[in-house]
Amino acid sequence: MKIILTLIMCSYTSQSCLPPLVWHENFIDMYECMNAGYSESLKKAEKIGREEINKHGIYIRFTCTEEIKKEKTIT
Repeated sequence: MKIILTLIMCSYTSQSCLPPLVWHENFIDMYECMNAGYSESLKKAEKIGREEINKHGIYIRFTCTEEIKKEKTIT
């Protein structure tokens, strides 16, 4: 199983989100992906800082999704 982490940074004051950031590494299970999602979200929040987060109402969401393999169709 290959799990993909996607981070999404949004602002509730501007009612918009930046394009999703697909994480550079995949994970072996949902547990590892979820832990990385929380950890990386916290790192990004600390890097942005209290003032900017409060000023722009920034929040970070993340998803962990299993990669879906597409089957080739023979025509």
